[in-house]
Amino acid sequence: MESRIARELKLRFHPVAIVFTDEKPEEALQFKEGAWGCAVAMLNAAADRGQVAVFDRQTFGCTGGGTALGFGNRYIDFPGGIEYLLSTGRGEGFREGEHFKRTPELAKEVFDQLPVTDIPYTYVVFKPLEMVDLEKEMPQLVCLYCNPDQLAALVALANYYRHGTDNVIIPFGSGCQTLCLLPYYEAQQERPRAVVGMTDVSQRWRMEPDILSFVVPFKMFLEMEANVPGSFLEMKTWQKLSTRISGPPVAVTVGSQEDCCPSSAVPGHDTETS
Repeated sequence: MESRIARELKLRFHPVAIVFTDEKPEEALQFKEGAWGCAVAMLNAAADRGQVAVFDRQTFGCTGGGTALGFGNRYIDFPGGIEYLLSTGRGEGFREGEHFKRTPELAKEVFDQLPVTDIPYTYVVFKPLEMVDLEKEMPQLVCLYCNPDQLAALVALANYYRHGTDNVIIPFGSGCQTLCLLPYYEAQQERPRAVVGMTDVSQRWRMEPDILSFVVPFKMFLEMEANVPGSFLEMKTWQKLSTRISGPPVAVTVGSQEDCCPSSAVPGHDTETS
């Protein structure tokens, strides 16, 4: 499937479809069972290098990733309590606190409010949208990596054909939560909203400095695609602004594969991290 939005906005990276399925794709990147890895690094492989990545309940990479990908509540057994990691830390013998929440009590509220789900599928797949055959599979979400000008256009387009002004949200959450779990929750709502993400300070180093994510439920994405004609994207205001966006393709590595996927992480092979 090709995207008119990607073309009009001159997106630098591949739009990535997030697909829940019971069929494992061939020639896909995958972490080794029980090995640590980062879902964001796998998404980067799809967005930047056009690769396919797959996860299941044994190969989700990390506790947060397992929860964020929809494989149930993986925080239950986090050593010392996940609320202490997000806040002050628990002391000697445990990981240093990240101080994103002032107290463990405030941090616990974050996790209590998470829309944790256990999806009724075996695999979560990240794949470039152009590789999706809609006659064979249906994505749940689409992730677009965008710069501020492109994000402004996406926010405007998401509101163009809908009532209200809050059809896009920027929630506080981990990088992988804003890529999958929170957008998937939105997809289940009567009036789903797109989610701006990768605002996680601890994961920003994996991204180009001017790039954020815009994740939209697939049905909403199709609506946005259909509403490009006649919208501001055909008007002089956008055409003038778009002249300062360098069009694709641009060979940019969004984080290095070695960050979480070593050189052995090649298509068709399970991967583990160092």
